[in-house]
Amino acid sequence: MTEQLVGPLAGLRVLDLTRLLPGPVATMHLADLGAEVVKIEDTGAGDYARSMGEGAAKGQDSLFFRLVNRNKKSLRLDLKQAAGVEVFLRLAKDADVIVEGFRPCVVDKLGIGYEVVKSINPRIVYCAISGYGQTGPWAELAGHDINYLATAGLLDQIGTAGDPPAIPNLQIGDLLGGALTPLLGMLAAVIGARVTGKGSHVDVAMTDAVFAHTIFPLVTTLAHGKPAPRGEDLLTGGVPCYGVYRTADERWLAVGALEPKFWQALCAAIERPDLAPHGLATGAEGERVRGELAAVLAAKPLAHWTPIFLAADCCVTPVLRLDEALTHPQLTAREMVAEVDGLKQFAPPFKLSAWPWGDAVPAPKVGADSTAILQAAGYVESDIARLRADKVI
Repeated sequence: MTEQLVGPLAGLRVLDLTRLLPGPVATMHLADLGAEVVKIEDTGAGDYARSMGEGAAKGQDSLFFRLVNRNKKSLRLDLKQAAGVEVFLRLAKDADVIVEGFRPCVVDKLGIGYEVVKSINPRIVYCAISGYGQTGPWAELAGHDINYLATAGLLDQIGTAGDPPAIPNLQIGDLLGGALTPLLGMLAAVIGARVTGKGSHVDVAMTDAVFAHTIFPLVTTLAHGKPAPRGEDLLTGGVPCYGVYRTADERWLAVGALEPKFWQALCAAIERPDLAPHGLATGAEGERVRGELAAVLAAKPLAHWTPIFLAADCCVTPVLRLDEALTHPQLTAREMVAEVDGLKQFAPPFKLSAWPWGDAVPAPKVGADSTAILQAAGYVESDIARLRADKVI
């Protein structure tokens, strides 16, 4: 069985029933902070992420799986068998947190839902991550990140004026909604449980989380009755001082010079003081100023502009590819890239002075810790052998 990290969540016991991206990222953060996370997979396909995409081969889990499941233990368990349910409930009796990502009512049908667990462990924090939540007319519908962004009104806002909505390669619904939002709810409920002895069911809908953070479109809607057209709001290309601009070598600059002092510094850096009064111009004047700025920036390559804007400190930065970001001096200085079992990974995005992040344990092979987990729960060798013979584990 893998050794647990020391961290602020040491002693927190988590049963992780989730698959693919949202739940596994959430529980990886818990594990990175020292929680004991037991990843429970069925005895068939298990977590589909193991075989999805690059790196997947016989005996080798995919890169995707390995990037979001470090520091966890693995137990294979058939929850469609009564003996599997019995094993789960024995583990749940001493757990602090359970995380699941099924459609509503699946865990109840399996006999391992919140009410059942609560009856044997009143302090349990039981988190359900789903696309649309446990209630409402869409609760049972299938969906993916693109659907949650669309339903929350966000996808309509992403992209350039006159073009179709653009699909971001950051899964906003899955990660903001399905990873970070559950963490907030779970940890708040854990604190509450430790204070009062009373646990909670934490119902997180990815659509809700995106919707609740779509702040600027709501500002415009409240002011004008509807959001600005795509690509025309303050932060989506509606003003010259905030947007992306092409350089001579077909690279891009991200211009975020919203405040007058930054816009004025930008104009000074490109020797165009005549543009200084017009950073927030809209309409025809905004188009003119944007065109003037675009022409200046398009005349020189990215390497020309990078040191100029760095020296000017005016919120203008290169649009990096990920391979460049991995070696950027700022991210390197922040130790944001770690190597675990020979694989480059993103380090945790939080720095805790009292608990420095140390060496991580690679993502577990399927069922790698089954025996040790069951022994810790009180099963003897003959029990485990019977469970294995019956294909419960």
